[in-house]
Amino acid sequence: MTVPSHHPGDTLLIDYAGGALGEAASLIVATHLALCPCCRLNVAEMEAVGGALLDEIEPDEIDPSCLDAVLARLDEHPPMPRAARPVRPAKPVETPLLPEPLRRYIGDDLNALRWKTLMPGMACVDIPTGDSARARLMRLRGGVGPPHHTHDGLELTLVLDGGFTDELGQFARGDLAVGDDSVRHRPVADPEGCLCLAVVDGRLNLTGALGRFLNPFIRF
Repeated sequence: MTVPSHHPGDTLLIDYAGGALGEAASLIVATHLALCPCCRLNVAEMEAVGGALLDEIEPDEIDPSCLDAVLARLDEHPPMPRAARPVRPAKPVETPLLPEPLRRYIGDDLNALRWKTLMPGMACVDIPTGDSARARLMRLRGGVGPPHHTHDGLELTLVLDGGFTDELGQFARGDLAVGDDSVRHRPVADPEGCLCLAVVDGRLNLTGALGRFLNPFIRF
């Protein structure tokens, strides 16, 4: 397994570990973690530090009768049956194309999804989440990419298969690109094409004279 070379950065990882990210951003960071052992380790260390800090907080005093009330409620319900222990496979299972956090939202059959064409060679599937950020699966044919653009807010793009190249570098499976209003770029899919998960919490703005003219009429 190739280790990704582009990561979310400490700020996003701290917010993820602390539960401060919205659902869409949490989805893409969790999917990156499934492909990146380095960031998984970082998040585990952040969670351990957070847990240690919580342990140092002095607890509030509670009414002694609370324990009796909780124990009484436990007696009201029969014990839950113990789940069977999972059977370990005899040999390693091939890594699926779509990591588990993403499969919970869209399944594992790309052909069963309802793809929407954005432009020739580029299609997407919107992923419903519980916040204002837009999450979508993007599929690009080799050599295809959106026009030059920047962003009102944050744009996160995670490569799931193939890759793309833009002004920030080359991105392959597991790499997470982070863009904001300071970034002007045009991602172009590698010759084998690109499948990626994208999360945007603001409007994408086309740049250049023609792009500024088209912005009121086009939405990617």
